[in-house]
Amino acid sequence: MRANLTRATHTIRDKRARAVAELEDWDQLRAAGKAIKDQTLRHLDRYLLQVEEKVTAAGGHVHWARDADEANRIVTELIKATGETEVVKVKSMATQEIELNEHLAAAGIHAYETDLAELIVQLGEDRPSHILVPAIHRNRTEIRDIFRDRMASWGRPAPEGLTDEPKVLAEAARLHLREKFLRAKVAVSGANFMIAETGTLVVLESEGNGRMCLTLPQTLISVVGIEKILPSWQDLEVFLQLLPRSSTAERMNPYTTMWTGTHQGDGPKDFHLVLLDNGRTATLADEVGRQALRCIRCSACLNVCPVYERAGGHAYGSAYPGPIGAILTPQLRGTETELDRSLPYASSLCGACYEVCPVAIDIPEVLVHLRAKVAEHAPGHRAERTAMKAATYAMTHPAAYRTAEAAAVRGRKLIPAKIPFGPGKAWTDTRDLPDLPAQTFRQWWKETHA
Repeated sequence: MRANLTRATHTIRDKRARAVAELEDWDQLRAAGKAIKDQTLRHLDRYLLQVEEKVTAAGGHVHWARDADEANRIVTELIKATGETEVVKVKSMATQEIELNEHLAAAGIHAYETDLAELIVQLGEDRPSHILVPAIHRNRTEIRDIFRDRMASWGRPAPEGLTDEPKVLAEAARLHLREKFLRAKVAVSGANFMIAETGTLVVLESEGNGRMCLTLPQTLISVVGIEKILPSWQDLEVFLQLLPRSSTAERMNPYTTMWTGTHQGDGPKDFHLVLLDNGRTATLADEVGRQALRCIRCSACLNVCPVYERAGGHAYGSAYPGPIGAILTPQLRGTETELDRSLPYASSLCGACYEVCPVAIDIPEVLVHLRAKVAEHAPGHRAERTAMKAATYAMTHPAAYRTAEAAAVRGRKLIPAKIPFGPGKAWTDTRDLPDLPAQTFRQWWKETHA
């Protein structure tokens, strides 16, 4: 897995660096993206009502979902109303977030992922591990085996003599999905952006499968986070430059599909927009943490993160892996579980994620902010709380710090690498205490600079 991740992320980030370097005004575009997102978030209530008004006027239907359960219920009821038991899906982080596929399966509805990487994950009964490339943890030989062994479960066996050549695998997926596109009556999508001034939704993708889903079925249901709004078409121009270069290292997105409500004789007859909150309003209330809602899901931060490269996306236990997941998931889901409390600590705070973020989310700042909140509310061990209080006192009283420092150096030979009993035993079971030097920095400085 680490070999697959390292090879893929290094390739993507090197291509991205070259694509970004072509634009002399990249820093200005980045600042503009940040400013547009911040301004939109400050007036989100107004823009949401504008979207509802424009979508409705264009023949669409708008539904409001407070949380995942409500969103899943709405989508399931809409699909059941059509009488269909199958849907095709455009790659969507929002539907992964609410675990829509699992909810639909429980209701007897099969959702077919049509993005190539999402198809690989679904056929392999796996979970996505990357925002842009969900199957990044798989190599092409593994993908060939998945296609060969699992395609028949969807009614069409893999072609004879299937190899692991990328073009052969892509063709197998195309043939496999084409019949799904042609017979599907219902599609489910997300959206990269919503334009408030016209109620237009925008999906960016690289394969063309999204356009098939968005145009062929009779009913289209789009589940979109409330933070995906842009005020105007002029604002979209900025993000159509930022997103392709940051995500796929392309100058222009291959397939950009836009639709506004419904139109007689063109595209789906029924369009439903499900506006998803699911913790976003609570995140918006945090003046530091709200910048996570600027995210445009480019995944650039994952490709430069040393922690993600070694741990993989599954370790984050969320639809949003990597640095952005470490700050977004604890805010959307809360920190009631041990996993969610640990996510803000899944970083070395090296700052590489902030440097590549196309909307200048200061991820290290938010990580430190969330760590403080976790530490404030997490119960912790009594011994740990006592140690932290002692360290706080020492570090705010220079004389006490110097005394403790000198005492530690003098008694360093008495301190074991592993604590044999008491609360410290569990701590040193998974780590060694560092070796203390023979003298303190102050002692060294006095001897060498006297």
